[in-house]
Amino acid sequence: MIVKICGLRREEDMAAVNAAKPEYAGFILSPRFKRFVAPETVAAYKDVLLPQIRTVGVFVDESSEYVISAASQARLDVIQLHGHEDNAYVEKVREASGCEIWRAFTIRSQEDVAAAEASLADKVILDGGTGEGKRFNWDLIAGIRRPYILAGGLSDDNVAQARDALHPYGVDVSSGVETDGVKDPEKILRFAREARGIPDAGD
Repeated sequence: MIVKICGLRREEDMAAVNAAKPEYAGFILSPRFKRFVAPETVAAYKDVLLPQIRTVGVFVDESSEYVISAASQARLDVIQLHGHEDNAYVEKVREASGCEIWRAFTIRSQEDVAAAEASLADKVILDGGTGEGKRFNWDLIAGIRRPYILAGGLSDDNVAQARDALHPYGVDVSSGVETDGVKDPEKILRFAREARGIPDAGD
């Protein structure tokens, strides 16, 4: 199961992520959000991260021109869309950027699940909101027919439960590995270990 640590902002966060070795490191590239990081800063952080950790840029209802430009400047591996972007937008950005495209869906109903299943994105994320750390009703996705990344309300305390109950393709966390609004290296490490079923005693 893949692990993504999102909402990274500081150089100290890169050291914590390198210690935990998730598959993906996520950065918020929409300026109106508190965890925003400038594209040129993400490019610099990419040089600090272990080479096997892929970078994900998160965008919420931005113009396709901005997304394409920022993705190039940040040297992203993955573009994650977390707004109301439709399939035409997904295809346009993928073709222009050359990046893998992920699309996040806020799950409140079966209609939201159906929309996720119909998405042309390379991967879909099922979330409870837009970075608020809200858990949604997992019963709604019992019959989903495509692999997904689970987000929303996850932490080192419940990610093992989510893994065992839902068997998602991956898990995505941001506020669940923070203490007082700042990424906590110990929580990041525990989250990655719990997600993978690795005991605290060793890797």
